[in-house]
Amino acid sequence: MGNRAGRSDFEWVYTDQPHTQRRKEMLAKYPAIKALMRPDPYLKWTVTAMVLAQLLACWLAQGLAWRWLFFCAYALGGCVNHSLTLAIHDISHNTAFGTGRPSRNRWFAIFANLPVGLPYAASFKKYHVDHHRYLGGDGLDVDVPTYFEGRLFCTPARKLLWLALQPFFYTLRPLCVHPKAMTRMELCNALVQLAADATIYALWGLKPVVYLLASSLLGLGLHPISGHFVAEHYMFLKGHETYSYYGPLNWITFNVGYHMEHHDFPSIPSCNLPLVRKIAPEYYDHLPQHHSWVKVLWDFVFDDSLGPFARVKRVCKLAENHL
Repeated sequence: MGNRAGRSDFEWVYTDQPHTQRRKEMLAKYPAIKALMRPDPYLKWTVTAMVLAQLLACWLAQGLAWRWLFFCAYALGGCVNHSLTLAIHDISHNTAFGTGRPSRNRWFAIFANLPVGLPYAASFKKYHVDHHRYLGGDGLDVDVPTYFEGRLFCTPARKLLWLALQPFFYTLRPLCVHPKAMTRMELCNALVQLAADATIYALWGLKPVVYLLASSLLGLGLHPISGHFVAEHYMFLKGHETYSYYGPLNWITFNVGYHMEHHDFPSIPSCNLPLVRKIAPEYYDHLPQHHSWVKVLWDFVFDDSLGPFARVKRVCKLAENHL
């Protein structure tokens, strides 16, 4: 992709998001897709194993030199903690215990949150509903960068810094774009997380706590897995606002690369998303897709046509049954 003049605004569109209509067409043509809308029977066991693995890593981190601690946090802990945030994403769609047991899903997400080091799960759930309902919605979809980000992070060096600081922007952006009152689950999430961090510190000292926090900040920042943040909705090709990636990193990221399929059917667990494409390949195979998240990051930094402004935005009417 060749360099072009940098963008000065978002790509404003005046049509509805494409996923709603495609979902209707696909369900009418392939009713069998409805059978995929069931809980993932293995998700709770996979997440539990990952949480326990990070607790073991905390115990081992006591004796590590600081340089090796940060190396392990980036190379190993960063992958695990980033993957856990994607498990939380999956759980936010009630895929661990089903839609009939929302409370169990909420509490299990808080459990999955423990190695992340900072409370995240409850707030993510609160805002992620809007990302699906109002994709690209001005003032509603907090996944879209702000004008401040678009204007400031517009050179390769600044875009590289922006990628490294992704955890901070994803945390602060909702407070600026679409602030909401704190919920009871968010308070519980914070208290449970604080208690877990304090317990780890009391048992094993400072290094394990630093290891967990570094795993999250480094793993969600300038990291190969973080290419999915850019790959999912940044406009690499005009007229296309959602993209899928079908490569091997899906194995450690709960199939988050199947993003077109996910937005078409948010209630289908990540383990079944490849089956959606298998059932209805004519809806996906012709669409533009990414083949490497590392290349996505490279292109984002060095292609002048890409940056925080390379997003589709639309004005959305607030739904009456807004959650």
